[in-house]
Formats: sequence, C-alpha cells, structure tokens
Amino acid sequence: MARAGLTTERVVEAAADLADSIGFEKVTLSALARGFGVKDASLYSHVRNLNDLRTRVALLAAGEFIDRIAAAVAGRAGKDALTGFADAYRAFALEHPGRYAATQTRVDPEIVAGSSAYRRTIEITGGMLRAYGLTEPDLTDAVRLLRSAFHGYCALEASGGFGAPRDVQASWERSVQALHFLLEHWPSATGPGPGTASAGIG
Repeated sequence: MARAGLTTERVVEAAADLADSIGFEKVTLSALARGFGVKDASLYSHVRNLNDLRTRVALLAAGEFIDRIAAAVAGRAGKDALTGFADAYRAFALEHPGRYAATQTRVDPEIVAGSSAYRRTIEITGGMLRAYGLTEPDLTDAVRLLRSAFHGYCALEASGGFGAPRDVQASWERSVQALHFLLEHWPSATGPGPGTASAGIG
C-alpha cells in the first residue's frame, strides 16, 4: 500500500532535489526512501524501478530547463536570443547540477517522442538558429556545436577546471560573442568554398 501523502510527483521532485544535492548518479531508491522515512517498498507504488525514477527525473528536469530557456529568449532574436539562451543554460547547469546531469542522459526514443519538454527544446533551439538563416544539415551541426560548447564550459566551470586568473564570466561572454559571429558566418555544408579547407570533423 502507498504511504499516505506520497505521490509520484512528490517522489520524483524529491529525487530531483536529491540529485542536485548528492549527484544524479548517486540517487537510489534506498536513499530516497530514507529521506521520506519509509521502506524502499513504499516507493514501488509510484515508480517501477530505479531506471523509471531516473527517466522521470530527466523528464521533469527537461521541462524546467526549457521553461527557463524559453523565458530567456522570448521576444529576442539573433545575438540577444543566443545570449539569453546561453545564460539560461549556464545558470540552470550551475544551480541545479543533478537536474542538469539528468537532462544529459539518454532516454528511450519513444519516451522522448512523447515528451512535450523535449519537443519544446527542439522547437525553441531550432527557431533560434533558423533566425541565423540555417537549414539542415547546418542546423543539426550548429545544435551539436552549441551543446558541446555550453556543456563543456559548464562542466569545467563546475569542477573548478578554469585555473587562469582571467575572469570566468568575462570569458563566457566573449565565448558567446564568438559563437554569434560563427553562426552569422556559418560555412556551407555543400563543401569547401574558395580559400577554405575542410575541417574533417565528423
């Protein structure tokens, strides 16, 4: 029987909070049950297993993540939209490390396809980049570049990986400016033009 007061929503929210506190990979049903003061079995009325719990946390976090990004880019375009997107991305990643880690895990494609959060992420990211005049396959390439740049920067910042005396915020702002410049001067995917060389990166 489910413990009085426990709901799936409360369980998942608590798991997300725990992930922010101790790390997404360290979240277990036992640790979560201890936080509620119940036995592990009490949680099985709300989640099937640990994988189900982690998937639900990923969906919750994805929704919160894109809500923040959507608010930051609303009514903006070009460099302003990119800056809002980037700053919201970084803020979420640093403020909610466990939730952010959950958004980076692989989720069953069928679940992703049925998730409004993931659909909104695709729509908002694509809309921002199409404003730069990008279409496929450049659109996908640009998404991968931005994700790699933002994720790498945030991961290094969170781990204290930037040791130079240069202000981290100043470097972030310059990095976003550089990405804006690149997006405005995106190389054609049809092949190297005159005076250019193929990067050879898959």
